[in-house]
Formats: sequence, C-alpha cells, structure tokens
Amino acid sequence: MTRLEKILFLNKILLEEMPEYKTDAEKFNPDEFEQRQLLRALMNMRPPQKLRKDFIKIQDELLTEETKERGIVNPDDLPTLSEKSFFREKSGQFAIWQGDITRLAADAIVNAANAALLGCFIPGHNCIDNVIHSAAGLQLREKCAEIMKEQGHEEITGNAKITPAFNLPSKFVIHTVGPIIHASGRGEFKPTDLDSKLLARCYTSCLNLAAENNLKSIAFCCISTGVFHFPHDKAAEIAVKTSFDWLKNTGRDMKIIFNVFKDEDKIIYEKFCGGENLSLKVTE
Repeated sequence: MTRLEKILFLNKILLEEMPEYKTDAEKFNPDEFEQRQLLRALMNMRPPQKLRKDFIKIQDELLTEETKERGIVNPDDLPTLSEKSFFREKSGQFAIWQGDITRLAADAIVNAANAALLGCFIPGHNCIDNVIHSAAGLQLREKCAEIMKEQGHEEITGNAKITPAFNLPSKFVIHTVGPIIHASGRGEFKPTDLDSKLLARCYTSCLNLAAENNLKSIAFCCISTGVFHFPHDKAAEIAVKTSFDWLKNTGRDMKIIFNVFKDEDKIIYEKFCGGENLSLKVTE
C-alpha cells in the first residue's frame, strides 16, 4: 500500500465507527496532506474502545514511517551541561534539548495530561497531550482508559501514571497532571504556594515512577506552561530545583532531559541551569 492508500484505509474505518463525521470529512480534499490531517482529527476525536487488528497494523506502519522521517534522537548523543553549571557534580546527568519530544528515544517522555488522562480530544490541537497521543497511536488512549477505569476516578494533580509508548521511539510515556492557574481579576496568572508545590510534586512523581521501573533516562516537557497557564520562568525554576534535589537525595544514575519547544523556554532553562537568579534554595 502507498502512504495515501494507508491513510484512506484508516479514515474509512474511523468514519465507519463515527459516521456522524462523514459530512465534515467530505470537505477535505483527496490529496495526501489533507487526508492525513483528517486522519489525525478523527484519531483525536475517537473515544477509547476496542481497535480492529487490521487498523492497528496499518496505523502502526504509517506512524513508524513518519517517526523515522522526523528523525529519532538518542539521549546519549545530547550534550550534557557544563561542569561549571548550577548542577556541578550532577552536570553530566542533565541536558536541555529543543525540539519535538516525540523524536526522543529516551526510556520515558513525560506527557502533560489533563485529569481524565485520555489525551486531548480537540482535532489537531497543538498541545503536548495531543501531539504525543497522535504520534503514539490509538493504543495509548485505550491503555490510559484501562488505567482510569481501574482507578475509578480522575487523576489527582501532581500524580503520575506510566504506559507503554507504542509507536513512539521512547519506551514509555509518563503522564502527569499539573496545576491549572486561573487568571486574577487583572488577567494575571499567578501561582499560589500550593500550585508551586503541586508542580514540584509532578516532577517528583515522574522521577519516582521512572526509578521504580529502572529507567535510565527521562525527558520532561514544560509541564503546566501551556493551556494550564503556569508562568514559564517559575515553572522552569521549579523543574530545575526539584530534579536536582531528587538526584542528589536519591543518588540515582538517571539522565534528565529538559525538552523545550519555544525559544523563550530554551533561554529560561539555560538561565536557571546556569544558576542565574535561582531564588529557590538548593539542597546542599
């Protein structure tokens, strides 16, 4: 099958499952680009339910091809921080990498999830939750649904769950729910002390899960800084301090990657990893 044939095959199955979207689907042009956009939208909207074996086979082939084309990044190839950095003797265990987190072949990548832990259902949305689920495939939503059904309630802010990564180059995805910052009457987003503690707990929960599963590398996205509105500089400061303290206190041999996408986040992480203006006291 050609790539377009694979995409059309997958769209056909999804539209048979969700016939209510057939009229909207007809608005997409028949070319490969638009049909691929339609496929992502349908995958985003599909509720968790049993997947057909032929769908899984073709979906996995398509996503594997796309992953290879994006290029897989090995964490061992990333330059670690300078020994003159804030991390001092732990500098070799930290890296900052700017790019698409779904390219990283880390043992685990971290997904900033919502409390339902099922991924983002908004078609084509560019949040990290949507990006990760779209690249991993529909098995990830199905697995998350199994976990949540067994748990019986929404995920608690600051907690984390681990799943296989399916079609991602990483081995696992660790899903954590960060605090949501609400705007003040002046339209400002200011986290409370509790918000900061909950965000720190996200990093600790993810690192503890990674350690429990004997993982050697973990890549963090910028948790809560997107639609959850945690200020970027404060969030980075918490990420840096919490991760450093965890390594120092546990003595674990784990590589921690701060994955950033925007230029502003790269600048902020480089600043804090260098120790500049780090107001939070670090464990000595």
